[in-house]
Amino acid sequence: MDRDSAQAWLDRYVAAWRSYDPTAIGDLFSADVTYRYHPDDEPTVGREAVVASWLGEGDDSGASTRDAPGTYDASYTPFAVDGDRVVATGTSTYRDAPGGPVTKVFHNCFLMSFDDEGRCREFTEFYTQERHD
Repeated sequence: MDRDSAQAWLDRYVAAWRSYDPTAIGDLFSADVTYRYHPDDEPTVGREAVVASWLGEGDDSGASTRDAPGTYDASYTPFAVDGDRVVATGTSTYRDAPGGPVTKVFHNCFLMSFDDEGRCREFTEFYTQERHD
């Protein structure tokens, strides 16, 4: 994995989230992926389970619900790449309604490892919500 490959994967990740296309989601991950929405979660294991979770059809208590079209966006970039391991950072933004003002901003950090085909086999997300006091 190199920086360009990592960025291309992150761009496909955002596109899959925007579309909720099961094939696009599944293509991101290895068959035996372990996926954590939070560092202390039990992982969601396996490509099919991750796809179902993203689509709001899984049993993962830590998973978020499916977002309404036009109410979210994101941008992530590789922070560090070392062999098959990637650390990425970025932001996710949310609106209450399509075209409305941004109401929530999250700062994200992804810890990932990849197989030889460029599919993510381990994924852990850390995030914090931006506060406006």
